[in-house]
Amino acid sequence: MRLAGWIRLGIVAAAVAALEIGCRAGGISAQAVIPPSRMVVGMVEAFGDPAILGDLFQTAIAVSAAVAAAVVCGFLLGFLLHGLPRVRRHVEPLLAVYYAVPTFAFYPLLIVLFGLGLGPLVVLGTLYGFVAMLAGTILAFDRVPGVLHRTALVYRMGAWEELWRIRLPAATPYLFGGVKLAIAYSFIGVIAGEFILSTRGIGHQIAFAYDNFDIVTMYGLILFVLIVVGGLNLVLHDREQKMMRLRVNR
Repeated sequence: MRLAGWIRLGIVAAAVAALEIGCRAGGISAQAVIPPSRMVVGMVEAFGDPAILGDLFQTAIAVSAAVAAAVVCGFLLGFLLHGLPRVRRHVEPLLAVYYAVPTFAFYPLLIVLFGLGLGPLVVLGTLYGFVAMLAGTILAFDRVPGVLHRTALVYRMGAWEELWRIRLPAATPYLFGGVKLAIAYSFIGVIAGEFILSTRGIGHQIAFAYDNFDIVTMYGLILFVLIVVGGLNLVLHDREQKMMRLRVNR
């Protein structure tokens, strides 16, 4: 791990330790926040419940489908907009304000269109994640050096050969930024949808624990979601850094 990574790890560890001490010493109300150690206990105890394990499986399916759809749709549309600069100029202001739209307001309509179950949650997660991937794809292809296009012309490559052998490999390290955001936003869309209206899923279990003042289970499940999302982003970040170093060495 590089120095910057150790510094970030130290900051996180110090924040967790300060929260633990503050909660244990009574400086932070136990009705608001519990010590991180109790959050870990709550997470372990929660997954001893078969009902929560079933909800976890449903959430995993919904998030996986939403992430896959968001990444594929965002990449294809982003690549298309990158190749159509006039259309891109008209669309970019809409993308800038996209997340100001209250997407959850359309959840009842999604239920009418897709029925109860996973369908509305997958669509909601996709709607949240695909614009992040779209923007990341546009920025990734913008950062491909123009000299590579001239190199393709020298070798008389066709459009598809240039895309596959030059532009896509050159843009791949930068695409990871869009993938990381798509994963995070898709999680937000699915978990929040379950929290508000669904009768299944980890989001529903968090809301149920909150309504029943089961603060240990609530924070335990929240901690689990943070660990999963943070872990996935760390893995992608590590892969991104390795690809960037490999590109520089070449």
